Amino acid sequence: MTRAPGTESHMTEERLQKIIAAAGITSRRKAEELITSGRVSVNGQTVTQLGAKADAERDHIRVDGKLLRAPERHVYLLVNKPRGYVTSVTDPEGRPTVMDLVRGIRARVYPVGRLDYASEGLVLLTNDGDLAQKLMHASSHVPKTYLVKVAGKPAAEALAKLRSGVTIALEGKHGRKRLVKTAPARIQLARDAPNPWYEVTLIEGRNRQVRRMFEQVGHHVEKIKRLRYGNLELDVEPGKWRALTSSEVQRLQNLAAGKARRESKPVRGTKEGDEQV
Repeated sequence: MTRAPGTESHMTEERLQKIIAAAGITSRRKAEELITSGRVSVNGQTVTQLGAKADAERDHIRVDGKLLRAPERHVYLLVNKPRGYVTSVTDPEGRPTVMDLVRGIRARVYPVGRLDYASEGLVLLTNDGDLAQKLMHASSHVPKTYLVKVAGKPAAEALAKLRSGVTIALEGKHGRKRLVKTAPARIQLARDAPNPWYEVTLIEGRNRQVRRMFEQVGHHVEKIKRLRYGNLELDVEPGKWRALTSSEVQRLQNLAAGKARRESKPVRGTKEGDEQV
């Protein structure tokens, strides 16, 4: 089994990406990128192998030259993101981010998945890299429910297509378009009007998926609000946040591990970390 240079085999050895994620620096997936790009060293030697292990208590692990701190206490926050905020730690355009809503939190939390600039609602922030990776992984199929306002009334046939899955175009590598079929979705009328509201539940999270789905059947999406994420319910005012209870965290962990699925067996998965609606 591969070990980090300069380490001996201990019962407490863990994969480097797991140690980095546990320290609250970033998610495990991003930690893997740090390792393969040569930005991580153990006991003075650069490590680039993802299979490398180390002992967080005995080894000197550095990321970009900075000594890794002891694992942080895990923090889990539910945030009600208003429109006009970016779901990221920083924004190159200088726009406000969800991090501006949780000032005062000492832990280095980061968002799980994405909710686009014009959308609002529930966003989960945490420094638990393990849980974040599981929730965003293609196989998790964590249900996410949105309240969606569309322009004009979709016909019954259009709604049937959305429920069974439609083909949408996504931007792939080098700007190339790729066609994908969405997984079956739950769609219920929430408020009847000339421009009606629907409650939409997805088990995947492709880039701007809700908007692209309705556009595919000829209807522009005017507003999106995420109401639920797995077992979590949106219950705070816009711009506010609260910590998750221990029971909520446990249920979320069970859901991420596939022990408490609300949905029947899904037809297909998603690209990891692609969520943005």
